[in-house]
Amino acid sequence: MSRPLRLLLLAHAFNGLTQRLFTVLREAGHEATVELDISDAVTEEAVALARPDLVIAPFLKRRIPESVWSVRPCLVVHPGPPGDRGPAALDWAVLRGDAQGGVTVLQATGDFDAGPVWAWQDLSLRKDATKASLYRQEITRAAVDAVLDALGRFQPGASGPASPPALPPLLGGWQGPVPASARAIDWSQDDSASVLRKIRSADGHPGIADALFGQNCRLHDAHPATAATLARAPAGAAGAVVAKRGPALLRRTVDGAVWIGHVRVEARGDRPALKLAATRAFADACTTLPELDVPLLRDAGEWDELHYAETGQQGARVGWLGFDFHNGAMSTRQCERLRDALRWVRTRDTQVLVLAGGSDFFSNGIHLHDIEAGAHDAGDSAADSSWRNIQAIDDVVLELLTMTHRLTVAMLSGNAGAGGCYLAFAADLVWAHAGVVLNPHYKNMGNLYGSEYWTYTLPRRVGAARAAEVAQRVMQGRLPMSAREAASLGLVDAVLADDAVSLAPRAATEAAALAAAHNHAERIAAKQRQRDDDESRKPLAAYRDEELQQMHRNFYGFDPSYHVARHHFVTRKPHAWTPRHLALHRP
Repeated sequence: MSRPLRLLLLAHAFNGLTQRLFTVLREAGHEATVELDISDAVTEEAVALARPDLVIAPFLKRRIPESVWSVRPCLVVHPGPPGDRGPAALDWAVLRGDAQGGVTVLQATGDFDAGPVWAWQDLSLRKDATKASLYRQEITRAAVDAVLDALGRFQPGASGPASPPALPPLLGGWQGPVPASARAIDWSQDDSASVLRKIRSADGHPGIADALFGQNCRLHDAHPATAATLARAPAGAAGAVVAKRGPALLRRTVDGAVWIGHVRVEARGDRPALKLAATRAFADACTTLPELDVPLLRDAGEWDELHYAETGQQGARVGWLGFDFHNGAMSTRQCERLRDALRWVRTRDTQVLVLAGGSDFFSNGIHLHDIEAGAHDAGDSAADSSWRNIQAIDDVVLELLTMTHRLTVAMLSGNAGAGGCYLAFAADLVWAHAGVVLNPHYKNMGNLYGSEYWTYTLPRRVGAARAAEVAQRVMQGRLPMSAREAASLGLVDAVLADDAVSLAPRAATEAAALAAAHNHAERIAAKQRQRDDDESRKPLAAYRDEELQQMHRNFYGFDPSYHVARHHFVTRKPHAWTPRHLALHRP
């Protein structure tokens, strides 16, 4: 298609796939606007206002009304290959252990997922990946390619695609939701592989219905236990919880054990069902369990949230500090662990430190579910929990900003949001791949001001002359941006690859070159001089104090918007309207 198109993205929520499509389509020159799927009447009104050439539905849970699809081409993104139909294609694929999958872009009709196919992409499904991780990575990449392919087949006035694509042999048709019985865990019979596959097929939503310590809950974030862990762990019958590590509980199976990292305990009274670290949700019940901790520097196959490794020769060493926090959320406990790890890293003889978050998310800042839990804990409050969490993440950023004796790199294999962006921006260099989406703003969460030293790092990155302009665009615009857009602003230093798979080896090469560079010592000296000069002009403590004064008002002040927004977010309250910064078609 040669001319720019007017496109309306219709979605149940502005999730990662929808955000990625939004950034890609706008960068391709199209006019893209968003409407959340609230009701048929709202959708009809949005189409009347936006007057789109096409409606694109990347993430829906309801039918598009006939009043829309019968008069306007509507393209639905389905996370399954052609011929697959139903709302749980990816759930079934993971549960079966499929090696191949696909994404299909098809035209909405009166039947679910049964309209003409405009484009499709096949893909390999990572072994041992969760449904959510596959969706965020492989499905999202394929969906972007398929949507762009479909747009190339659009012909104004036509009822279908120009030159429809050749299709593979079609699959067997409709698959309904996965019944709870199909992935219920029988701890007396299921081996570890079966337990992991079932949990991964429902992670991140809805989770596996089960019980721990006599309480009904949903299981998430499962990892295999190694032989070394099993040798240290207490004995126990299949299904017994025998140990803990960080956020996770070790639960015995018929042939070993699995780590259960997060759970969602059923709502009780006014306490909502929150996804929390398993050791947090069952803190009282697991106080006597042994802690099977592991060192940071260890075999990579031994699971923990944090991991450290080193590469390169003496004098040109690279340290790799990985922190894979579930869904990118960083609780006070997790921030304290990462802070302590950074302090330990200072003792290592390396020239470069690469700070690597998880494969799905680098970081999304403070942990809203953990904070919400504080509102229901005796002697605590959401405000106090928020205050502890923001102080703890500020401590992490401070460690990175003051690490002047080596070069630091933030490697973004996954998306970043809010304070997680500014954690990355605190590094000397930020590397990403083209599929990364950043949301470097705070105001979508109840008009938060933000901390993490953003008032220092943003001007430092973009330059004093552009700081006010970029801050206005980023903080007030509140829109997601691609890694390439962030690079154009100076927030990201390099987009090294097209995806996370190719980013890792490229980053390893670049980091090794940094560590071995002939001018490394000069760069370190210049970095130290700049930090000293910045500190003499305005201490980091002053930036932090000023930001926290604003945050204190958000947490403890008369305006409850942060607390309301946080509560709605963690309890999945349905949207009542589409925010105006997304619904660009609305006055």
